[in-house]
Amino acid sequence: MTITPFMNREGMTRRRMLGAALAVGAAAPIGAAHRAWAASTAPGPVQLTLPVPTGPYPVGTVPLHLVDASRPDRVVGPGRHRELMAGVWYPAREVEDLPRAPWMTEGALRAFLADAGFALDPALGPLTAGHVGAPVRRTGHRLPVIVYSHGSGSHRGDHTIMVQELASHGYAVLTVDHTHDTFTEFPDGRVVTPGDVPMFPRDFAADLRFLLDCVEGLAAGRNPDVDGKPLPQGLLGALDPRRIGAFGWSKGGTATALTMLADRRVRAGLGIDGPMQPTITADLDRPFMMMTAVFTRAAMPDVAEFWTRLRGWRLDIQADGAIHNSYGDNATLIPQAGRILGMTDQQIQDWIGTLDPARAVRIQQAYPLAFFDLHLRHRGQGHLLDGPCPAFPEVKFIP
Repeated sequence: MTITPFMNREGMTRRRMLGAALAVGAAAPIGAAHRAWAASTAPGPVQLTLPVPTGPYPVGTVPLHLVDASRPDRVVGPGRHRELMAGVWYPAREVEDLPRAPWMTEGALRAFLADAGFALDPALGPLTAGHVGAPVRRTGHRLPVIVYSHGSGSHRGDHTIMVQELASHGYAVLTVDHTHDTFTEFPDGRVVTPGDVPMFPRDFAADLRFLLDCVEGLAAGRNPDVDGKPLPQGLLGALDPRRIGAFGWSKGGTATALTMLADRRVRAGLGIDGPMQPTITADLDRPFMMMTAVFTRAAMPDVAEFWTRLRGWRLDIQADGAIHNSYGDNATLIPQAGRILGMTDQQIQDWIGTLDPARAVRIQQAYPLAFFDLHLRHRGQGHLLDGPCPAFPEVKFIP
């Protein structure tokens, strides 16, 4: 399949693949899932799991229901404004007896699976390391902040490995569902599904800029939740609006670059295999790092053009054997599922590449953290970004 930057086909493929995954306790192409369902000797469905973060702090999380009153919703029609669901992830003070957040909410997951044509067992979805409503760990210093943008047809939990890793090391991370491009469940039970009206990188970037406004509100002690839902103890006033980074995958990577070009509040950006389309012709003077796989400078003129526009600190790395789905939670969910379904190594590699899944997880945990530590905290992280590292021999630095 040819991957395109707006990925309508890819989004559908991902939904069907992961729908098969959760319906039978695995992730596989839809046809393979049906065959494996008939042949499987597994005793029953198995819940998928995510790796635990490596940082010193437990992780807390809370959802936010947001409305951007400055932007009409061009999909819904007149009189309605852009409505979003977001999540805040942060280092927690204590998490005992607090429930762990699901990878997707039940209503969104139910719609996700219905779209893929499978019966639902929500219990099969993985739990995250984030404990809902946990009090924020406060140390006298405000938390550096990172905002995250998912890819087309994806959802705000799709890079939870990276998000909870950053939170476990002392960052506040705000994630957002880009409504009408994903399955979004609102507090009143409504579930909005991907529609026929395309959402473009500029729409994603506008959502991120609104998140930046919410960061400033939280830092000033204002609750942005439109329902007035109580926030975890210590969250108001905990964020540092002077230390903000952003990252995104695929179309979200493009949106990260567009956000930085439009808004100087973002001091550093990470694009994870972003196509950088439409072509970006403006110069960017702040640090930007690319983790590429399919949308490389060699293969994509738009990515090559964007690289020439980076006037500040810049870095392009690529892991041997990585493909588009290698950088994200798929890297660990699909191999788990494949073992349950009896998929061959080749079938699994067709979805996530030949990069070893355990190594893919470690790369996702190490390199984004090193990047944001360097540019938001001025920490060197053992010079991981200076050049090739013996601990990560598969990671190549593209000059």
